Amino acid sequence: MRSSDSLLILLLSAVLAGCASAPPASPAPEQVASTSAVAEAVAPKEIKYGTFTEEQLYQAIISELSAQRGQLEEAGDNYFDLAMETRDLTIIRRAVQFASVSGDMNALMQLGLLWSELEPANAQPHLMLSFQFLESGNFDQALSHMARVIDLGGEMDFSALAARTGRLDPRARAALIENLRQLAREFGAQESIRLALVQLLAQNGEFADALLEMQLLVQLTDLTPAMILLQAQILQSMEDSAQALRVLRNGVRQFADDKSLRLSYARLLIQNEQFAAAQQQFEIIVELDPLDWETLYSIALLDLEMENFDSAARHFTRLVDVGQRADESQYYLGYLYEQQEDFARAIEHYRQVRIGTNNFLAAQQQATRFSIQMGELEEAHRWLMVLSQGQPRLEILFTSIESSLLIQSGHAIKAKELLDLALNRHPNETDLLFARVLYHDSQGDRAGSEVDLRQIILMQPEDSRALNHLGYMLADQTTRYAEALDLIERAIAISPDDPAIIDSLAWAQYKLGQYEDALRNLRRAFAAFPDHEVASHLGEVLWMMGRENEAIQVWDDALQAQPDSELIREVIERLNPSR
Repeated sequence: MRSSDSLLILLLSAVLAGCASAPPASPAPEQVASTSAVAEAVAPKEIKYGTFTEEQLYQAIISELSAQRGQLEEAGDNYFDLAMETRDLTIIRRAVQFASVSGDMNALMQLGLLWSELEPANAQPHLMLSFQFLESGNFDQALSHMARVIDLGGEMDFSALAARTGRLDPRARAALIENLRQLAREFGAQESIRLALVQLLAQNGEFADALLEMQLLVQLTDLTPAMILLQAQILQSMEDSAQALRVLRNGVRQFADDKSLRLSYARLLIQNEQFAAAQQQFEIIVELDPLDWETLYSIALLDLEMENFDSAARHFTRLVDVGQRADESQYYLGYLYEQQEDFARAIEHYRQVRIGTNNFLAAQQQATRFSIQMGELEEAHRWLMVLSQGQPRLEILFTSIESSLLIQSGHAIKAKELLDLALNRHPNETDLLFARVLYHDSQGDRAGSEVDLRQIILMQPEDSRALNHLGYMLADQTTRYAEALDLIERAIAISPDDPAIIDSLAWAQYKLGQYEDALRNLRRAFAAFPDHEVASHLGEVLWMMGRENEAIQVWDDALQAQPDSELIREVIERLNPSR
């Protein structure tokens, strides 16, 4: 190469003075941890350029100017080309910086291989390559470079390998396990190698071997909370909850201030329904960290589970006061007072659950239910209308909920008035029409139900809910069986796996004398949804086919699951009154 003149060198030095001592812009938060580690590993030093061609110097200047203008991708591409051309270590390190910031895994891989070739005794390129191979899923290569880092005297955490092999094919993982065993023999003092070996054995379902390796690890190094957690997890995978609990119990005694260990212990206690013991552990965590609101929330839920209502109320109220888990806490306060039959306070808290949160609709439904039960019909309606003001879809939903609750509470006329008024504001709104169908059904008004259902089907021919409802009604309450079957077959074509529609199809087939088809579909519906209504139909078809013992068994099983089923008792009394 020919030397460039001093002017170019001075120009380059001036341009680089402000940027050679600092990396490009910081990585975005979502960038993978490995690129951050690589960027730290190659923290820039003062750039000392050797003898380059004039074109190469210009390329370096342009790259740095691009970086200063925020054009990092362009600068990175230029530096990558320059690194590959010059094979200069300083240029390579600078190119690695840009590739790390931009997350260019391909460039990092190629730069790392070049760097390791030029500087084979340096652990840094092998550290970088291990991360890149891990990210690309090439675990054999990653393990090779990880071992090289250790061999060159560097530090390497092999848990990074185990964190990425959870979904690996067992045979491929078995090969990695053998490689880790070899490394464990070569580098016996490296704790993370043995820990990774334990993790991979557990991932492969080789739990006994994993525990054996854990015992060897404990003999070689001091016990840590992470090792205790891993041992407990392996024991849980072996379905030895008692031993896992003992391990965690001893662990929290040894590492009393380790929050994650105590939290895992508490959660395992809950899984084993040892609620009081779990609550004690949660309380210790809160003592260690009074601002741990998630643990306080767990304590409140356990109180509720154990019906310690006063304590639960205090904890939920505390969470509301500090604005932590406020909506969930308001909901559970409502539930708590509902259990105590203090419906006024239940309503108060249910109504505090804000729109857009998970329990909002359930909370408003319960508040409305109890308001109606207490005779506060106008107040219940007013609250829902205020809450849904300016939101037509929410108003329609609330109207459907309110009308259903009014019907359940014996206020059917009020429900009809509410629905008629709402349909005047929202003509032919299918959800409101369907709500009115439920009103007609409650009054035994089959003709009214059919009118509204046909209106829904006219507007929305693909509404399988309306098709099925009308079809089942005709099959169950009329002799229009062929018409019913046609409607239900249209519904099943739209929703082929809906067990309610499959049950309706079977019922229409049964009414038409198609017993074998009906039985096949009822078994399919019952397997997907073992409901007492489906059981009543299944038993009836079996009975009519002369398979009385099977029918009785179906009904008896259904009564065991739901002793208060009027449907089962009605069919038994109708078909087998001697029982």
